[in-house]
Amino acid sequence: MSTLIDFAAPSEGAAPLRCTFGAPSRVLVAHAVDDVCAVLDAVDALARQGRWCVGYLRYEAAAAFDPALAVHQADGPLAWFGVHDAPRPWPEAEGGGMADAQWLDGLPRAAFDAGMAEIHHAIADGELYQLNYTAQLHGALRGAPRDLFMALRRAQPGGYAAFIDSGEEQLLSVSPELFFDWDGERILVRPMKGTAPRGATPEGDAALAERLRTSAKERAENVMIVDLIRNDLSRLARPFSVRVPQLFRLEALPSVWQMSSDVEASTRGGTTLAEVFSALFPCGSVTGAPKVQAMRRIRALEPEPRGVYCGAIGVVRPGGAATFNVAIRTVTARDGLLRCGIGSGITADATADGEWQEWRHKRAFLDRASAPFELLETLALEDGALRDAPAHLARMARAAAHFGYPWAAARVESSLRQLADAHPQGLWRVRLRLDAQGRAQAEAHAMEASPAQVRLQLATAPFEQADSEFVRFKTTRRAHYDAFAPTAPDVFDTLLWNRHGELTECTRGNIAVLLDGRWVTPPQHCGLLDGVGRARCLREGRLSEAVVRVDALPRARGMAFINSLRGWIDAALV
Repeated sequence: MSTLIDFAAPSEGAAPLRCTFGAPSRVLVAHAVDDVCAVLDAVDALARQGRWCVGYLRYEAAAAFDPALAVHQADGPLAWFGVHDAPRPWPEAEGGGMADAQWLDGLPRAAFDAGMAEIHHAIADGELYQLNYTAQLHGALRGAPRDLFMALRRAQPGGYAAFIDSGEEQLLSVSPELFFDWDGERILVRPMKGTAPRGATPEGDAALAERLRTSAKERAENVMIVDLIRNDLSRLARPFSVRVPQLFRLEALPSVWQMSSDVEASTRGGTTLAEVFSALFPCGSVTGAPKVQAMRRIRALEPEPRGVYCGAIGVVRPGGAATFNVAIRTVTARDGLLRCGIGSGITADATADGEWQEWRHKRAFLDRASAPFELLETLALEDGALRDAPAHLARMARAAAHFGYPWAAARVESSLRQLADAHPQGLWRVRLRLDAQGRAQAEAHAMEASPAQVRLQLATAPFEQADSEFVRFKTTRRAHYDAFAPTAPDVFDTLLWNRHGELTECTRGNIAVLLDGRWVTPPQHCGLLDGVGRARCLREGRLSEAVVRVDALPRARGMAFINSLRGWIDAALV
């Protein structure tokens, strides 16, 4: 049994909490609704006696605070806390092995659309203003849960991360959302509502952030939950002390932009931890409004318990000060099986397609962490000279910064120079890889001269991963490309297109199309790698950027496959 806590500073002037705990001296557990408040009272008392208490409440613990809050039968303890005398320092060498998580497909699109229709009907009938709709992903783990937690933490750094091994199950939370921070007098709640994907370029990223900040739909979604939490806080606040010091703060996470707001109050004298939970739990950001009716709908819509997902994980420090996250972006592991919930807030103007895409963006942290991968660059080495080496190294450095991989430019350049010196003659394909520890490896493979022309086939379905970070950056993770591998032996590559019907790229290179008298290539926002060969052609003026739709291909008067390794190759569409 072990615990790791990596909580950001909840407010200006506060300190982050980054520490570990060994086996607890005592464990407090509630399996029945009637025992939850007793566990919280015991946690409160032990903390005031100088102990550290670290644990969680399942979403289904809500019924302990109000029988009107409808939930499924819980799939584990409603509340669990380990009691400790003191924390230990965070391990200097995080190390550990590699974890491989295989996830099954989640809720089918048809079932998702049916749920959306039911929610919209309830909103139109005046039953709800908003409902937080979620589904569980299920998977299997090869490796240690702690190693998967470290990978999840690298995939989504910051926030309020926790790893708790209770013996029967392990919780792996990298939640970005603060539920509450309470020092016994002042309480801060920071609901997170409003989401947008990250952009493919700095300019596109800034535009998406601004669109989120000014979106009437997202701001309304946020305000609905802020109002709900203001009402919840009023149940334990001193008169006239509830206030909203900050609305619509944007937070940049690796895969999404999130909007949050601050609600704070001064609590009445003698307020207990159980009373704080009774007033606030579950956080309104994971229920909807009004809370009671939203939770009834959630139980009817969602076929299984949420578990710790959408509950709360936190620390109660000596003296009674408490910090808890909202347990989103949270994986539960039990005997090698995994569960992770994904969801979003549904309002009257939410669309099924828009929310479906939001779910995809939100699960990106899982996709990044669930299997190891290396950063990759493929270069041509001809008679001892590396083609476009500075551009390739610059692109790998950008990928290292994005994924949080250590980057030592001199060491990487040295490995390339050594390889080039060892192959002074001939044409070689060089694979340069960088792993999560910052170790670089370069290898050379003999390469034949490029053909004068190649045949391409058009993908028969949209490339759903066009907006993935594993498209924007080149890595050894290629299953999304391999699924579109050519089906005929005389076809060189497959031309991909996104769900909007716009061309993106081929699986191994970029595409150029001669359209209306000029050579054009799709812009990055269509969903593609910023190829080194493509960038050179743009600089030289040989190409310009333009959106090319699939239905425009009959008008094309020429086509070319482009990458740094092969150069410009004339192409014909099968």
